[in-house]
Amino acid sequence: MAIRSRALAIFMLGALPVQASIPAGNQPGLPSQGSGLPSQGKGTELLERNWQKLDAQLRSLDQLLPSEPNQPVADVLSTPPLPANLIKANQPATGPIQPANSVASPPLALPTAQQLKPGSIAGLSLEHALAIAFANSASLQAQREQVAASMASFQASMGSYWPTISAFANGGYERSRSTTTANQPNDNLGFGPNFDPPNGPFYVPNGGSVAGTSGEWGFEGGLQLNYALLDFARTPTVKAARASLDQQRNTFANQLRSLQLQVSEAYYQLQQDEQLVRVYDANLRNDMLILRDTFDLKQAGLVPRLDVLRRRAIQASDEETLIQALADRAVARRQLAVLLNLPPSITPSASDPIVVQPRWPLDLEASLLAAYRGNPELEAILATRTALAQQSQATAAGLLPKLSLFASGGGNSSQTSLGDFTIGGGGCCGSTALPLSTTTGWDWSVGLSLTWLLFDAGNTAGQARAFARREAATAQQYAASRNDIRLRIEQAFFNHEASLAKLSSARRGVAAALEAFRDVRLRYLTGLDSELNLSNTQDRLINSLVQRLNATVNVNITYAKLLRELLPMPTDPNLPIKPQLLLGSKQPGQP
Repeated sequence: MAIRSRALAIFMLGALPVQASIPAGNQPGLPSQGSGLPSQGKGTELLERNWQKLDAQLRSLDQLLPSEPNQPVADVLSTPPLPANLIKANQPATGPIQPANSVASPPLALPTAQQLKPGSIAGLSLEHALAIAFANSASLQAQREQVAASMASFQASMGSYWPTISAFANGGYERSRSTTTANQPNDNLGFGPNFDPPNGPFYVPNGGSVAGTSGEWGFEGGLQLNYALLDFARTPTVKAARASLDQQRNTFANQLRSLQLQVSEAYYQLQQDEQLVRVYDANLRNDMLILRDTFDLKQAGLVPRLDVLRRRAIQASDEETLIQALADRAVARRQLAVLLNLPPSITPSASDPIVVQPRWPLDLEASLLAAYRGNPELEAILATRTALAQQSQATAAGLLPKLSLFASGGGNSSQTSLGDFTIGGGGCCGSTALPLSTTTGWDWSVGLSLTWLLFDAGNTAGQARAFARREAATAQQYAASRNDIRLRIEQAFFNHEASLAKLSSARRGVAAALEAFRDVRLRYLTGLDSELNLSNTQDRLINSLVQRLNATVNVNITYAKLLRELLPMPTDPNLPIKPQLLLGSKQPGQP
C-alpha cells in the first residue's frame, strides 16, 4: 500500500510541469487570463497544493496499516521465500501408499506427539482411496455394528416360537430351638396303661415340657418348561425385528453411496487444488520474467518507472494467490486423509491425472426412474414404516389373551437332627423326639396358564396409537426424501450438461488467450503495446486456465453426484465392496 500510494503521488506530481509548460492560449477550451479566473502560475500553485494534500492523506492512510514484519526487499527483481511450513506440507509424494500405512488407528486411541509430526506423503489413486475408505471409515464401521446388532435382535425374537426350559435348584442349612409344653395331662385319651399316671411311660402331667435344638440340611432341584401356545404379539414382534434389520442394511448401502461421493469430491478437490498450485506457480514465474523484461526496458528508457511498479504489484498479488493455493492444497490433503481415516503420520496425494468423465449415459427421465427403483434411502424409510406398523400390532396385542403351557418336575431331600433336650414339669412329648431323621420326595406338575389384560387405563392403546402416528410420519418422510432425490438428480444432471458445455468453451478460451498473450508480450517488448494491455491479457489467460480447470472438475463432480443416486451397493456388510467410477457395473449381491 505504501509503495502504491507513493508511486501514485509521484506520478501525479511529475505530470504537473508538463501541464504548466503549455501556454494558456494554446490550450483548447481554456479562457484567457482576463476572464476573471486565477492566472496560470496561481493555478499551478493551487494544483501543487492539492497534490501535496492528497499525498499527505495517502501517507496517513499508510500509517493506519500495520507495519511489515520483514524489511522490504531491496532488489526489485527478487522475491521473498515462501513459508517453510507450506513448502513442507506441499512436498510431492515419495511413492504409492503401502498397505501397512493404510490401516486405521484403534478407535479409542489418541495420536501421540511423535505421530502428529509431519510424516510421509503417499500417492494414491481415486479407486485405491475408495477401497481404503470402505475399509477404514469409522462411520461405516459403526453402521456395520448396527447391522450386526439388528441381526442379533432378529435372531433373539425368533426364539419366541420355541419353549423355554430352565433348571432350578436350592439348598441350605437351618438351625432352631423350640420348647413344647403340655397345658393338660394326657391320661384321659383312653390309650391304655402306658398313659396312666404316675408311672406310664407316655404320661405327661399338666405343665410338662421339653425343649430341643434342631438342625436341617435340605436340597431341592428340577426342570421347568414354559411355552406360549397362543401369543398374538409374537409374530408382529418378529416381523418388526426383521424390518429393523432391513432398515439398518439399507442404511448401510446408502452410507456406502454417500461415502463414495464424499471421497470422490474430496479427491477431485485435491486434484483441482494441486493443479491450481501449478497454474499459479507458472504464473508467478512468468511474472518474474515479465518484471525482468520491464526493468530492462526501464533501464533503457523505453518504458516509464510506472510499468516496473505496476509489474512489481502484480507479482506480489500473484505471489499471495500462490501462497493461498499452497494452503488450500495442504488442507485438501488433510481432508482426504480424515475421510480415509489414515494414520496421523500419513498424508495422501492424488496420483491420478485429471481426466474428464464421459457424458452421463442416461437422460433425465431414465435417471429419475432408475434412482427411485431399489433406492436404499427410500427402502430404509419403508422398512422403518413396516417396523413401526408391526410394533403397533404387537403393542395392541397386549390387550388380547395369552395362553401358555407350563410343566415342572424335580425332587427334594432333607436331613433333620434333634438334640440338646431339656425336660421340665414332669416331661413332655418324648414320642415326637427323633434325634436324626431323613426325608426324601419328588413331585411334578403340568398345566395351562391364561392371562388376559382387562383394564390398564388406556396405557396399551395409547402406545399403539403412538406407533401408528410414527408410521404415518414416515410416509411424509418418504415423500420428502423422494423429492430430495429428484432435486439432487436434476441439479447434478443440469450442472453436468452445463459443465460439459463450459468445458468446450473454456478450451477455446484458453487457446485464444494463450495466443493473445504471446502476441501482446512480443508487442510490449518491441514497444508496440502498453504494459496495462499486457497485464489484462495475462489475467485473461490465467482466468481461462482456471475456468477450464473448474469446468473439468465440475464435470467429474456432477458425474459422481449422479452416480451416487444410482450406484448399486450391497446391503450385506459381509459382501465385498468394489469401488465404481462409471455407471454400468454391478456389486455382488445385487440383482
